[in-house]
Amino acid sequence: MSEKKLLLWFRQDLRLDDHPALHQAIQEGYSIIPIYIWSPEEEGNWPLGGASKWWLHQSLKKFSAEIKKMGSSLILRQGPALRVLEDLLKETQASGIYYHRRYEPAVIERDKKISAHFSKKGVEVKSFNGSLLFEPWEIQNRQGEPFKVFTPFYKACLSKGEILAPFLEKIPFEASLPSSLSLQELQLEPGNDWAKGIGEAWKPGSNGALTELERFLNFGMEAYLDERDRPDFLGTSRLSPHLHFGEISPRQIWHAVQQYISLSSAQGLVKHAEGYLRQLIWREFAYHLIYHFPHTPEQPLRTEFSKFPWSQDPAVLRAWQKGLTGYPIVDAGMRELWTTGWMHNRVRLIVASFLVKDLLIPWQEGAKWFWNTLVDADLANNTLGWQWTAGCGADAAPYFRIFNPVTQAEKFDPKGEYIRRWIPELSHLPIPWIFKPWEAPAQILQKAKVVLGNDYPKPIINHQKARACALAAFDKIRQK
Repeated sequence: MSEKKLLLWFRQDLRLDDHPALHQAIQEGYSIIPIYIWSPEEEGNWPLGGASKWWLHQSLKKFSAEIKKMGSSLILRQGPALRVLEDLLKETQASGIYYHRRYEPAVIERDKKISAHFSKKGVEVKSFNGSLLFEPWEIQNRQGEPFKVFTPFYKACLSKGEILAPFLEKIPFEASLPSSLSLQELQLEPGNDWAKGIGEAWKPGSNGALTELERFLNFGMEAYLDERDRPDFLGTSRLSPHLHFGEISPRQIWHAVQQYISLSSAQGLVKHAEGYLRQLIWREFAYHLIYHFPHTPEQPLRTEFSKFPWSQDPAVLRAWQKGLTGYPIVDAGMRELWTTGWMHNRVRLIVASFLVKDLLIPWQEGAKWFWNTLVDADLANNTLGWQWTAGCGADAAPYFRIFNPVTQAEKFDPKGEYIRRWIPELSHLPIPWIFKPWEAPAQILQKAKVVLGNDYPKPIINHQKARACALAAFDKIRQK
């Protein structure tokens, strides 16, 4: 065993494959002490929400077992990271700390202080890119400034050339390890059975990530471009929570898809795969934006939206959160979210548009709810998605793009199967009334055993009138 000991600080990178910090530590001959620090108080305004904490518990459990199989243990500690690292350095006599970079504003500031503190003490502190294909500062426009529009950003990323292949390692873990908290002591799981549905829908951990990737490549990629907007189909990769917690790296996914492309003879399949890779770059765009514009999780990128006449109506917000708006596609999405910790991406756009453009509730309220209930809650992606929908961010949807929840349902859930799955009280309503039950003839409602206002709510707002109000509000801030 090497006399050189290193604290390898795992964060949102709970895997052993394709781990640049681990790779470098091995190359430099370190004996590795794996640690994880639970310090939600250092996440600024965005400590992990309930669904994410549930996922983290499962992921740490799987990751700890993975490390144990290799003859070591993941050391769990709780508290301010600087203090915990100080204690661990004293206990282990380690000479360095390696970790992967994070890009949330509060964490960047925390990490800067940690690096400066230990560097002054002669402790070797190194950070690495283990979460992105490209660092946010590596991609610039011709003026040397950050991009605000996706398509040129996407082209700039592709122009960077080949993305390095992932690497695998034989890991020299340190034999003598400090004490560790038990996973239960971190108290990540909810005290009630709220997460039961989430547990039935997901398999956290690196093995779960690889299984999901294999499922998508073998059965989902062929129809990706045609079916990814259909919530009634399993047409997406469902890798977002695995990516967020670093159970799989974007490079691993990129290379698996590139291999799929090389083995695909049909041009149509190549097009589908390239369309999926474009979504990986969209994730890079989100991190690019939050790094260069750190105020955006709370404030609009387009400053004129700070004067937008938002409404504050807790009862209406609660109806949206509970899936009781009276618009079936919106309510189906919100119920899927509460039950499984996830929502289909097309439906995310629909429910977000309904909140900010029909109900005129501030996008920040939607972002907070998603943050608490999504297993893939990611500050960069959550911010980009909500600001895009509200029209106040980079490359945002035009202010006049207001999704009609009825026509969206008719287009993307044409048989009503998604709605029936999540709103069983409407399951006997036929097409087209399942999309707009308030317009169904009385005999149709009676036959389906639906009493509006009793079994299922009447619409809390008239979409056409709401659309007119939203456009008037947008016109006001455009004129200022």
